Amino acid sequence: MRHRLGAYRQTMNGLPRLITVLGACVALAACTGPAAPTSAPATAAGATTSASPPTSARPSIAPSTSTPASSPTTTAAAPRPRASQPSTGSGPAPTAYRTAVVHHGADHPDDLVLDASGRLLYSDYTNGTISRLDPGGTATVIHRGLDGPEGMVLLADGTLVVAEENTNRVLAYASGASSPHVLTALPGTPVKVTCHEGVDGIAWDAGTHTLVVPDPVTGTIYRMQPDGSGRTRLSSGFAHPVGAAVGPDGAVYVADECGGDVWRLGAGGSHTRVARASMPDDVVLDGHGNLLVTDVRHVNHDVRRWSLSGGASTVLARSGLVEPQGLLVDAAGRIYVSDDKSNVILRLTPVA
Repeated sequence: MRHRLGAYRQTMNGLPRLITVLGACVALAACTGPAAPTSAPATAAGATTSASPPTSARPSIAPSTSTPASSPTTTAAAPRPRASQPSTGSGPAPTAYRTAVVHHGADHPDDLVLDASGRLLYSDYTNGTISRLDPGGTATVIHRGLDGPEGMVLLADGTLVVAEENTNRVLAYASGASSPHVLTALPGTPVKVTCHEGVDGIAWDAGTHTLVVPDPVTGTIYRMQPDGSGRTRLSSGFAHPVGAAVGPDGAVYVADECGGDVWRLGAGGSHTRVARASMPDDVVLDGHGNLLVTDVRHVNHDVRRWSLSGGASTVLARSGLVEPQGLLVDAAGRIYVSDDKSNVILRLTPVA
């Protein structure tokens, strides 16, 4: 979710909205964040030399080769196979990362997913587009005409599932299609006011081959089939749930952006706090028994790691971030962070 209202930004202790992108980098510096559930102090990850954004700040978006999307149809797709999510390693989490800027342009990278070739796809709420980032750094718009695209899941058959915030719908692009169809329209009616916007993050449950979809408007978490059928309620009572992730054991984690903190869903719709954050937006598991969380509150604007077993949190990235949104961990354990205000995508590579 982005905070678009001028009145809201003025409440952020006068913090400037923009950071000079030319100096943007991620410094793994020691800093103390919000207390973990155990009230232990935060610790910092080891730092390495950080890359800075290119000195030539020019748009890196290439012209789209796709046909502009028409209005989504309501024709349902057949059930899809499990999503091709990247796996991660095991063992202790890295203590240091090498940082690089992999994209810096005039667009506004939001949520992230990998395509079948391992290339980054990112949504751009502001421009209503989804783009592909090639290895050389060139970005190409592959879908346009969306009304506030946010979270994405790529299924193994090439279907791209997209959360459309301003309509509170979940859409899907069949492999090779230029226009999406509607999987589901969530019950809540969104408003373009902070903490009242529509669907943001979606997650894939590899164990049940289903999608987990928070409805921020009603504060409800749903599960549904990849074709949009069989929508059932998992839990409710959240203020404004946005990000979601599913662990290898099937546990569902939800970031409640306007209620604060990250929660694990339990039996009967219960939920338990597992990480503290002011305004958590996205959440992923790193494959080492930890949650990674972006915090978009302007006094924090960081990426933080929390152990699922409790204890202190670790700030992985803060410098240069204005409103960190998307998070992704690839098969090599590299962390990708998108920021739709500083207009960058950062890659944190573990240092041996």
